[in-house]
Amino acid sequence: MVLSLALSTCRCRVSFTRATPSLLCPSYQKYNQIKYLHDKSVYKTKEAKRIQFYILNRFLKYLKNYDKILEKNFPTTMKTYRVFVDGIKYFSIDTKEYFKIVMLLNSAGGNYSKLLRREIELYHQMPKDMMKVAPVIIFSALPFAFYILLPLAYAFPKQILTTHFWSTEQKENFGIDYMHNTLIHNKPVFRHLQSQVKFIKYHPKKKIFFEAWNKIVAEIGSGVQPSVDDILSCKELFQDEPYHLSYLSRNHIYHLLKVHGIHIGWFRRTRLADRAQILIEMDKAIMREGGVHNMPLEALKKCCYIRVFFLGLNPKFATQEHMIKWLTNWIKISNDIDKNTLSLLLHCPVLLGYNEQSNWCLIYPQK
Repeated sequence: MVLSLALSTCRCRVSFTRATPSLLCPSYQKYNQIKYLHDKSVYKTKEAKRIQFYILNRFLKYLKNYDKILEKNFPTTMKTYRVFVDGIKYFSIDTKEYFKIVMLLNSAGGNYSKLLRREIELYHQMPKDMMKVAPVIIFSALPFAFYILLPLAYAFPKQILTTHFWSTEQKENFGIDYMHNTLIHNKPVFRHLQSQVKFIKYHPKKKIFFEAWNKIVAEIGSGVQPSVDDILSCKELFQDEPYHLSYLSRNHIYHLLKVHGIHIGWFRRTRLADRAQILIEMDKAIMREGGVHNMPLEALKKCCYIRVFFLGLNPKFATQEHMIKWLTNWIKISNDIDKNTLSLLLHCPVLLGYNEQSNWCLIYPQK
């Protein structure tokens, strides 16, 4: 009986102790309070971190779209900046490719037959572009020079930048401007060709070509383009007197340089001969790649714009069929040219394009 009473008393004590630990142990109550405050502080820290992460994410999104914000607020400046940065990238790529082409041509057995049309065009154009853009790139490396260069590039892209930095619209407009400046020299070149007709008539060895050549000159003067076969029948007139490069007058050479967009400095006749050789290699590359008819429209337009100085055809006002026909006639003459008749190819912009309606629309837009 005594033992049963003792066990009951112990159970009550244990139950009371479990039910009211704070009353029996003040330190336990203090521990619970500290733990509650600690848990609360941790909870607040997590919330704070969530807020910080939210702010940080919003800030990163803002930075990611910052260029769009600038483009919205400053469209002209951002457009110029993008064009300039992209131009540097494209110019660097073309420069590397140009030096690879130079190394290939200078290696043993290197020749143009191993190059694509685009590579030959790049090889021809890049030296001029490098000379033009070199001052801009050097100047942009100076401290704070970019802030001066960007407005200048926006104001004078045609004068200080190359096609790498131009927009599609600028390429078209500037190409037309360049072509206008070359087409105005077609008439002086034609007058020089015309002035030698009497010489041919009375030359003992050349007079057999008088009738055929006089017909060609008369057709051009009356607004009719001569046929390719008629032009090739008079090819010997360009082998020596009177139309070989060595026999052309200084004024004739001057206008011929202008027709081909070549500077009028030193070694004029040599540079004209080099230009003709490059043209021949370009035309051969076109034939290796399937001919004119297999060229896509954009490639055909680009081909015409790259030849803006010497094709004598304005691609802006010409249809695709007409460009194909014209370029085919050009290549037909080019394939029949050798080192002694380079002058004939150099005169093809006048012989084939003098009376092109697209050119007259460019020279005299009001008519």
